[in-house]
Order: sequence, then C-alpha cells, then structure tokens
Amino acid sequence: MERQFTAVFEKRGRWYIGWVEEIPGVNTQGRSLKEARENLREALALILEANRELASKDQQGRVRREPILIEV
Repeated sequence: MERQFTAVFEKRGRWYIGWVEEIPGVNTQGRSLKEARENLREALALILEANRELASKDQQGRVRREPILIEV
C-alpha cells in the first residue's frame, strides 16, 4: 500500500534538515538534499512500523483500529 505524506526540507548552513508535516517526530538531516530525502524515507518507515507494532501488542482487546478520513 502506498501513502503520500508531505516532506519539508530546509537548508541550515551546510546541512539539510527535513521532517514530515503530518507526523510529529519524523525528522532527519543530511549533508545533501538527496541524503536528507533518503534519511527521511527511512525515518518515516521506522516510525510507522514501530507504531503498528505498539498497536498490535494489545492482548486484551482494548485497542480498536479503524480508518479515519478528514478533509484538508
């Protein structure tokens, strides 16, 4: 499944910093824009994987998962 997120990049000195607008905590840096993009993809994948893993650890049926849609 493919999903789209918004990557934001900013050049600070010799570094590029990047973050995902929709998900707090997904951020990275790189010496080039290409490196920052690659690092951000990896950071996003790791955060999504960790969040799924945390949600799946529920053993007593207390967690409910369902899609949520919003208009922006």
